[in-house]
Amino acid sequence: MALASTEKVILGSIAFAIFWVLAVFPSVPFLPVGRTAGSLLGAMLMVIFRVITPEQAYAAIDLPILGLLFGTMVVSVYLEKADMFNYLGKLLSWKSKGAHDLLCQICLISAISSALFTNDTSCVVLTEFVLKIARQHNLPPHPFLLALASSANIGSSATPIGNPQNLVIAIQSKISFGSFLVGLLPPMAIGVLVNALILLCMYWKLLSIQKDEEDAAAEVVAEEDVSSHRFSPTTMSHFTSLNSQECNSRFEPMDIQSPPSTMNRNANHVESLRNRLTSYENEIHRVSSSAPALARNSTASEETLHSGASQKKHETAASKEVVSVNGLNDVFPVKHSKGKETLASRYKRILWKSCVYLVTIGMLISLLMGLNMSWTAITAALALVVLEFKDAQSCLEKVSYSLLIFFCGMFITVDGFNRTGIPSTLWDWMEPHAKVNCTSGISVLVVVILVLSNVASNVPTVLLLGSQVAASAAAISATNEKKSWLILAWVSTVAGNLSLLGSAANLIVCEQARRASDLGYTLSFWNHLKFGVPSTIIVTAIGLALIR
Repeated sequence: MALASTEKVILGSIAFAIFWVLAVFPSVPFLPVGRTAGSLLGAMLMVIFRVITPEQAYAAIDLPILGLLFGTMVVSVYLEKADMFNYLGKLLSWKSKGAHDLLCQICLISAISSALFTNDTSCVVLTEFVLKIARQHNLPPHPFLLALASSANIGSSATPIGNPQNLVIAIQSKISFGSFLVGLLPPMAIGVLVNALILLCMYWKLLSIQKDEEDAAAEVVAEEDVSSHRFSPTTMSHFTSLNSQECNSRFEPMDIQSPPSTMNRNANHVESLRNRLTSYENEIHRVSSSAPALARNSTASEETLHSGASQKKHETAASKEVVSVNGLNDVFPVKHSKGKETLASRYKRILWKSCVYLVTIGMLISLLMGLNMSWTAITAALALVVLEFKDAQSCLEKVSYSLLIFFCGMFITVDGFNRTGIPSTLWDWMEPHAKVNCTSGISVLVVVILVLSNVASNVPTVLLLGSQVAASAAAISATNEKKSWLILAWVSTVAGNLSLLGSAANLIVCEQARRASDLGYTLSFWNHLKFGVPSTIIVTAIGLALIR
């Protein structure tokens, strides 16, 4: 495609630059409106600058991708209500035999859950679990946070529902769920293993020696506390439960090693308590000595009260009999039925949770059978709404509609930028050096995807490069076309591990860890980078050799 007019090229580049700045830096000082408003602003500027027409803008919105996103988010909400993510949290440290074993378990659980429930959801759900488990075992948290974020990114590459860029690739390429899984499951499995080995090599000594104890309260973390926090996986918000706070307050031990001044204050406090106790004992002795006289004086009044009480008791019993005769037992159930009601509600809860799991499994089987992904996810979501048999407003409010709006604006903005001709012109210059049927061409393509994914984010990179790379590969063979899509999915996803800003999952883990109550930990950019660079290069290279 040739370049558009100079006016369109300049104005389209300005609109895309504004979108890119607000998407990558949502809190930029001169316009801190966030990613969602930034994508809408970029889309609006594309239309106002007449880079695209309003009709072309509406046509650029990919409804199948939005439908698949919406369906999977609703299913995630109901899985959260059915305690699925609490069970995942318990699995993190199930039968763990030490810090190294715990690290491997976190890598495995994070990768599997990301492939099924998206990497962002897994990171929202599991971050505080990981922090609490690290505190329970008196271990440094940052190796485990790196394991969670990096394994979530790698694991999400295996399925079309693992991350947003895979959704785009699966819809645009028309590759079935099963073919996508078969093509990327081997590199994902080996990639998670290699990533865990890199973590173990880098942090073996750190995990072998427990860090110095700074707070005696850190030794006691109840199992209920590790599994009793509530969250909303789709809206990326987190709420600590009241039960968790109560457990922390109940099990907080006393500080035995107190300074001398504190011990003196404690001794004075104990002495004052003893004085109060002595005065209380004297008062009790004085009152008990005058009790016989008081008892004699109050005998008559007690008899009067007893007679009045007995009369009122008979009246109350008579009134209850009248209520029973009038047939109000159905309205006011008796106490002995409370246990039966509790048992019935418990069985009802178990039945409903089983139905949620069965519907989710049915959705995955339908996707594997090659049914339409968008409508399969929407059907599963509506089935769960019907099964709950009550107003679904509370569940639907947890859906991240801002993410759906962000995608709408991004589709329009990227389509407008493509119409300027800049991406196609750059690809025409690079295409002879990026053929997917030779090792050197794949290497060039991989470097371009890695750089763009960390500069422009992975979803815009897929939208910009996807059709160009696929068209170039289709000219060679249909097999190479499918391979080019899988390479794009693999590299753009693993590229998120390169730096802290490379993936939304990394930022979620960092922010969740920083905000966690009483467990806050800041994962620095350099701590992530010194692990992310070797891990990304090695895992990407090994995975490319396994893509089929």
